[in-house]
Amino acid sequence: MKIKILYEDKDILVIDKPSGISVHPDGRSKEKTITDWFIKNYPKAKNVGESIFVDGKEIKKPGIVHRLDKETSGALLLIKNQKAYELLKDQFKNREIRKVYNAIVCGFMKDERGVIRKSIGRSPNDFRKRLAGRGARGELREAITEYSVLKRFEDKKNKFTYLEVRPKTGRTHQIRVHMKFINHPVANDSLYNPNKPYPKGLDRLALHARSIEFKDLKGNIVKIQSSLPKEFEKVIK
Repeated sequence: MKIKILYEDKDILVIDKPSGISVHPDGRSKEKTITDWFIKNYPKAKNVGESIFVDGKEIKKPGIVHRLDKETSGALLLIKNQKAYELLKDQFKNREIRKVYNAIVCGFMKDERGVIRKSIGRSPNDFRKRLAGRGARGELREAITEYSVLKRFEDKKNKFTYLEVRPKTGRTHQIRVHMKFINHPVANDSLYNPNKPYPKGLDRLALHARSIEFKDLKGNIVKIQSSLPKEFEKVIK
């Protein structure tokens, strides 16, 4: 597995996660994950962080303080030691981490910018999915997403909007769920927008983690940016 490193110090690593690779194991698939790569290359970080339980099985998440969906690409933080893990975990909890995404969504968005404030719960029909608005089940967690329009374009008479998206909270599938909620789902999203048109040449989820900003252990602000994938550039040119 070839992974590009965007930033590294003695405590923190930021990688350029490729689309199509899961961050950590799900207890079912045997596919290699970012976690596997991290443990192999940074074995001292093996016991950093916490574990999760999936179907009664304990799954280690060494160095993982946040995650990107399997099909999402871009800047991903990995933590090398427990002290840094606790610091970054608190920054996420206190909403001090600034994340910027780029997304291509279906349809022409009317407003140049906006804020989506809609709590997210679980879908009553599919355990894999989350839901905003009517019908959401379980605990409804506050979710806030800001967006700005960068470009509107057409591809074979299908309309799309290219966005900068700034999630203020970190809910599972938040951007995908919120865009679906306002009837502009992310293009080529097999879970929330199946069988709908997407730009020619974009054979993956149209969501990319463009940048992440955080404080290191010395209190310095660090902002790391991931280049826009070539498949995005070709579509929005």
